[in-house]
Amino acid sequence: MPFCKQACHYCDFHFVTNLESMEEMIEKIKVELILRKDYLNGERIETVYFGGGTPSLLKPKMIESILDIIHKEYNSDWKELTLESNPDDLSKENLSAWKSLGIDRLSLGIQSFNSKVLKFYNRAHSAQESREAIGKSRDMGFDKFSLDLIYGFPYKDHSIWQNDLNEALSLDPGHISSYALTIEPKTALGTWVRKGKFEAPNEDFVAEQFEYLQKATEDTGYIQYEISNFGKPEQFALHNTNYWKGVPFLGVGPSAHSFDGKNRGANPRNNSIYIKSLNENKSPYEAEDLNEEDLLNEYILTGLRTIWGIDFSRIQKEYHVNLKEKKKSILDQMNKEGWLLWDNNKLSLSKKGKLIADSIASALFT
Repeated sequence: MPFCKQACHYCDFHFVTNLESMEEMIEKIKVELILRKDYLNGERIETVYFGGGTPSLLKPKMIESILDIIHKEYNSDWKELTLESNPDDLSKENLSAWKSLGIDRLSLGIQSFNSKVLKFYNRAHSAQESREAIGKSRDMGFDKFSLDLIYGFPYKDHSIWQNDLNEALSLDPGHISSYALTIEPKTALGTWVRKGKFEAPNEDFVAEQFEYLQKATEDTGYIQYEISNFGKPEQFALHNTNYWKGVPFLGVGPSAHSFDGKNRGANPRNNSIYIKSLNENKSPYEAEDLNEEDLLNEYILTGLRTIWGIDFSRIQKEYHVNLKEKKKSILDQMNKEGWLLWDNNKLSLSKKGKLIADSIASALFT
């Protein structure tokens, strides 16, 4: 859903702030859903996730019309229906409408509880709206949440992040997704860094905040089931879990990505091109063929980000590679560094290893 009220200074996702084309976009998304209904080969739809952009800007009737198409055209009996929302969109009317549509998990874009940080990020909501978000939602009958938080905001010490995380945990959301502040070239932050108006946080500072995140969540009963995702038992986000486990998914809308189990691809990151294609009754999706090596490397990359890790027996069976033997010297060195955890023939990462997960994964690529 590529629409936002305003541009956050750190955001590199595809979006527009002109909402006039929203009605037309929803109609084209429904066309794409019909055109691509065979992409998942009739498999049962287990989760539906409205992401963005800011899906909470949609009128409830728009959401309902999309769900009607999925009910009609797909084998749909989902276990989880998630809507990304900003705190400033949590009116009683919206919450009531979303509940009636069957939305059962809200992914709330909190980012921070600090007024100055929110203003710096150019977020549309206030710190008070952040604090009230879960309470308002619970009052309207919601009980499954994900809170999005950003760590790594440069400051003289870690107090801003510690206060943000402690406040989030005190609300007992059950699930937290937390990401390091990154400087993307085409964002306002990227421009400020190039002009010397903003200094990015150093890696050690960010790593220390990540370690605080790991400890504070663990101490309050959360499990780091993926590098950036923390959930209490029985409260992991099912959509997230399926993604990291390599379950096929269909993405619709501009810039949306899809994966059918063997190949992946994406829609154009351009609203006009996306709409033009669907006006001609053509799918905007462009597939990227993955060979066996690509698929194995992707399994390593995504698997090592999770508590489930990678299974060397599966790699041998599916990809015909004895990875444990092939990478023996590298694995031995990583073991000495204390980065790895073993469960028979399965490998996952220790807390130390999670700090450098991508580097470990790339060292194991074939």
